[in-house]
Amino acid sequence: MPKNNNSAASKQKKRNKPKKKSLLYRLFKFFFALMIIGAVLAACAGGALYLHFSQNLPQISSLADYRPPIVSTVYSDDGRKIGEFFKERRIVIPLEQMPPMLLKAFVAAEDSRFYKHAGTDFLGILRAMIKNIEAGAIVQGGSTITQQVTRSFLLTREKSYERKIKEAILARRIDKAFSKEEVLYLYLNQIYLGHGAYGVEAAAQNYFGIHASQMTLAQCSILAGLPQAPSRYSPFHHWEKAKARAVYVLNRMFDEQYITNMEVAKAVSELDTLDIKPRRNLYMEQIPNYTEYVRRYVEDKYGQEMLLTGGLTITTAANIEMQKIAREVIEKGLRDLDKREGYRGPLEHIQPEQIEGFSAELPQEPPAADSIVKGVVVSIADDDKLAMVRMGASMGTLVIADMKWARKPNLDIAPYDWGGTIQRISQALEVGDVIEVKIKEKAEDSDLYSVALEQEPKAESALLCIETETGHVKAMVGGRDFNSSKFNRAYQSRRQPGSAFKPIIYSAAIDKGYTPATILHDTAVVFNDSSNDFTWKPQNYKEKFHGKTLLRDALAQSRNVPTVKIMQDITVPYVIDYARKFGITSNLSPDLSLALGSSGLSVLELVQAYSVFANQGFYIEPCFVTRITDREGNVLEEYTHNSRKAIDQSTAYVMTHLLQGVVEHGTGWRIKALNRPAAGKTGTTNDLYDAWFVGYTPRLVTGVWVGYDNERPMGKGETGSRAASPIWLDFMQQALKDKPVRVFPVPEGVDWAKIDAETGLLAIPESKKTVFECFKQGTAPTKYTPRPGEVEEASDLFRNDLIQ
Repeated sequence: MPKNNNSAASKQKKRNKPKKKSLLYRLFKFFFALMIIGAVLAACAGGALYLHFSQNLPQISSLADYRPPIVSTVYSDDGRKIGEFFKERRIVIPLEQMPPMLLKAFVAAEDSRFYKHAGTDFLGILRAMIKNIEAGAIVQGGSTITQQVTRSFLLTREKSYERKIKEAILARRIDKAFSKEEVLYLYLNQIYLGHGAYGVEAAAQNYFGIHASQMTLAQCSILAGLPQAPSRYSPFHHWEKAKARAVYVLNRMFDEQYITNMEVAKAVSELDTLDIKPRRNLYMEQIPNYTEYVRRYVEDKYGQEMLLTGGLTITTAANIEMQKIAREVIEKGLRDLDKREGYRGPLEHIQPEQIEGFSAELPQEPPAADSIVKGVVVSIADDDKLAMVRMGASMGTLVIADMKWARKPNLDIAPYDWGGTIQRISQALEVGDVIEVKIKEKAEDSDLYSVALEQEPKAESALLCIETETGHVKAMVGGRDFNSSKFNRAYQSRRQPGSAFKPIIYSAAIDKGYTPATILHDTAVVFNDSSNDFTWKPQNYKEKFHGKTLLRDALAQSRNVPTVKIMQDITVPYVIDYARKFGITSNLSPDLSLALGSSGLSVLELVQAYSVFANQGFYIEPCFVTRITDREGNVLEEYTHNSRKAIDQSTAYVMTHLLQGVVEHGTGWRIKALNRPAAGKTGTTNDLYDAWFVGYTPRLVTGVWVGYDNERPMGKGETGSRAASPIWLDFMQQALKDKPVRVFPVPEGVDWAKIDAETGLLAIPESKKTVFECFKQGTAPTKYTPRPGEVEEASDLFRNDLIQ
């Protein structure tokens, strides 16, 4: 029995065993099926999500035509950069112009698996997370270079999971459609690298003052360290952080076997000697008045968007050296004028006990020679004719000879009327006066500086210079300081030219039959306008009359009354029409006051008018911009010599000869110091509001205006001869330095004759004063001056009897 029982039990076990195996098998099949279903569902969900997020994504095809906003650049006449206009300061360059180490630096720092992944790098994201946790800061980013390109070009910078998913999808698409080199080209030209620089070329110029192609490994590492946080790693503001970040980049390059350990050490050593340039503002540094004119011109013609994003290349006629000279001579001329007007007093006055604290707030570094700095008077010794001035941590000595000009302002008394100097320092200064001084020199074997009293000029000036034969505007300065006033007085302002307008009237008279030898009457005259109950009695500058005078002398001495009489004879409408031939477009007064320059003109208008005389009767349109090309190099415009005949060549030469007389014998006498042929005319308005000198040589035509913006007097004696012509002379002396001397060419149609200066007729041996005069052909006098005792007819002496 037991045997049977055991046998039965054994059989029962055998029967139960297959049932257990079948259960496990079924459970396995169930879970496997569940996993398959889950995977399918996950795949479906993923596919659905992909379809959802891939809908309405930007087209990556737009990257193939990469046309980002780029800088429009302005150049001087010799190809030097003088200005940039942009929304984003970006300069696009091909990969071939980037050093290979620059590409490797960015790849090592930003995306070491760039050449291995397909746009997104999950392994890289995991590694970045670990590195950041270890460092306790963000030292690596999780986004690939391709993802950064996607974000920059195609998506917003919104922080959301949806944006990250879209970014990954687009990155993979870009990786399939573009080569790795094309992606790098987009990335390195698009990326923001701080301080307004977009792309590596703009950044290289910003930080190092060189092109990207010239960068060393150390410089490359600085740029490659910036994308994560351009402000935090700014080489300008946070050098130590920037340097540490650069070292990290170099180590990453070593880890990726791009560089050797020796190259790392050399680059790290170079980091300590890098010269980080301050960001330059070429627009403000170089010739802002001129560049601002160009900006307005281009914006008006092509639109703001084209100017700021179109990458235009704008070549101008501007000469940097002449611009610099113009600024310097205006500064000197205005300071000289300011001193002649007198000393307005200290900037402020402080008590003796405040001097120490005040001085501590001033710059403490030693002042540079010729610089103008602020200081405080700490002592005065009239007997020694000496004052001590503290300038921060430095001390200066101010002697009476360097401040004799500091009289109290009095516009009714000219300096030369009373000696123009003070005798004691205490007449102008007190201890505690805060003043401006110019550093002259440092005394030998002493820490003391020799200084001169200065003050900020209040008057303004403008200068414009045109190259005679081409019409190229070589220099234009619209005011003393562009930073304090953007208003360009060279072309935006309209000021009365006074006698500087007279050459146009005299030229009109020459074409109406007058000659340089015509006798005019400088005698009193009264004009009555009964309809307006107005009486006008024109006066000469010093309220004197000179009787009979040659036309030449009337212009040279800037006589008002003869000019008004000429105007009345040839008529106001004729003069206005005549002026239009010279390019003058401003409104001109339709009355006789126009003879005295009563209508406001710009410096540009008057200079271009005088250029007609210099160019033998031809009007050449002034040229500021010589050429503009677009980003592809297509020429949008190019200056061509645009000239037209305005007046006869003979008339132009006669006027040049007359205006040379203004320089040789008249109000422009200071210009004789130029020591080369020059012609020009002074201009001074009523109440001494405006002072002008406009003149020319065979090479350059230049105009200078001086005055106050609020149209107040400059002081007794501050005429065009005194206030403006020295600035003109100083400019032309430097601009023409080392240039060969030229003479004014004499055209056909001009006759010469020796004239008796008293009668305007041909000279005789008994003539007391003679002039070798030029005339338009056929207009020279044919009669000789009567010999002493001869009776002559009035008609032989006078062209006509102008208004008596």
